Amino acid sequence: MRGKLISLALVLIAFLLGGGAMYYFVEVNENEKLSNVSNNSNYTTGVIQCSNDITIDETGISTAVGEIYDATVTIQNYQNGRLASSGSGFIYKKDDSYGYIMTNHHVIAGADKVIITLSNDDQVEGTVTGSDEYLDLAVVKIDGSHVSQVAKIGTSEDSNVGDTVFTVGSPVGYEYRGTVTRGTLSGKNRMVEVSIASTNDFVMQVLQIDAAINPGNSGGPLVNINGEVIGINSLKLVEDEIEGMGFAIPIEYAMNYVDDLEQGRELERPLIGITMLNATDVYGLYQNGIMLDEDIESGVVVIGVSQNSGAEKAGLKKEDIILAVNGQKVSNAAYLKYELYKCNVGDTIEVSYMRNGKMETTQVTLTKIEE
Repeated sequence: MRGKLISLALVLIAFLLGGGAMYYFVEVNENEKLSNVSNNSNYTTGVIQCSNDITIDETGISTAVGEIYDATVTIQNYQNGRLASSGSGFIYKKDDSYGYIMTNHHVIAGADKVIITLSNDDQVEGTVTGSDEYLDLAVVKIDGSHVSQVAKIGTSEDSNVGDTVFTVGSPVGYEYRGTVTRGTLSGKNRMVEVSIASTNDFVMQVLQIDAAINPGNSGGPLVNINGEVIGINSLKLVEDEIEGMGFAIPIEYAMNYVDDLEQGRELERPLIGITMLNATDVYGLYQNGIMLDEDIESGVVVIGVSQNSGAEKAGLKKEDIILAVNGQKVSNAAYLKYELYKCNVGDTIEVSYMRNGKMETTQVTLTKIEE
């Protein structure tokens, strides 16, 4: 019994001595580590700092807003003496007599009177010099004495997805004029199908943004952090399950047509010379005596060819299925028109089509719509 007690005592003493030694070892090493950290100029307690200085300066976009704010206007569309709608626009040019405002076609469509409200709340009547529903662009001019600022025109081509952008406009009407919203350039070269007055089949190539745009923002500028206009706000997706998907027309695309709109010249649209239906329009095709193979899910079906047209001269026939123009896939009639309207009257395009299950290619010279 006595031997057992002595053994137990020895074990207890060994445990206490070992624990003490371990505590000393850990504590000393830990103190040495902390001492090393505190003596290292690259570190501070609780915060790791890189040896190379990195500065994040988030001062907002107020300076950039100042580059565009006084060039942005509210546009009110009056029809039969009553306010029909309102939108936004921006002054992109000034000459000796006039200031020129760019906006959307749908902002001024049907107007018999257009009232422009400037950033200082002065109001002046504007004159629509030109407009095009396919481009969804319009130019309005005002007396140049009212212009205090002209927008800087940039390019969307130099912008990258993820860049900060902002808009200035009049969401939901006159009362909220001068509203600034900020967001991100979410996507480029988006193809969005739209409905316009003359046709339900058209597609626009646009910039996608998540900056808030609402009715009344249409026609206003989309601006980068340098204060340069890179787009024209045009439309947004409106569904319960969708949030933050707005679209703007690239500014360089608009500037290609601005001279014609300023001068009031009607834009010529080329004609291929066919009547057509989408390959997915099974009922419409059936009414025209056409039945496609089930594996054909896209393309444009020729249901008629105009006499003396470019299509007739190129050998296109009823039931041909157009699948590409100039090497660009044509999913439906909207995409076919988009590819055509990038061309001019007199241009020759390459049309790829299927006939009796075999791929063919032909060259079609485009003519004027009147012809």
